[in-house]
Amino acid sequence: MCLLCNKVLGNDAMKPSKLQDHLRRCHPDKTEKDLKYFQTLKDKFQKRPTLDRMFASTSQRNDDGLRASYNISLLIAKSGKPHTIGEKLILPAVEEVLKTVLHKSASDIIKRIPLSNNAVERRIDEMCSDIESF
Repeated sequence: MCLLCNKVLGNDAMKPSKLQDHLRRCHPDKTEKDLKYFQTLKDKFQKRPTLDRMFASTSQRNDDGLRASYNISLLIAKSGKPHTIGEKLILPAVEEVLKTVLHKSASDIIKRIPLSNNAVERRIDEMCSDIESF
């Protein structure tokens, strides 16, 4: 792929002589640029945001929230407290800690941690069934 015009070139065009021909024909003003210029273009191209990277970071954040939900559900089950404690006490406490200690808005983080009564019950049931299957 040409980094200047984003034209996709075939495998046969990857020969140095054909790449130089493309540069001379399509980008005559860039023929005198040094190697560092083209390396900078390559670095920018490789660092650009792609759909894969955007979806990967989103799914990682969702996985972290789900993992936290399971861990907190396990703590709730071990304590023997009602399942609603997650929504009523734990999430507000986590939000307060994040705001006070880290000085960050906690709303985005809190939204990714499902701790409703039904979610906690479902997670505890899943963990119990996993243990029983061993």
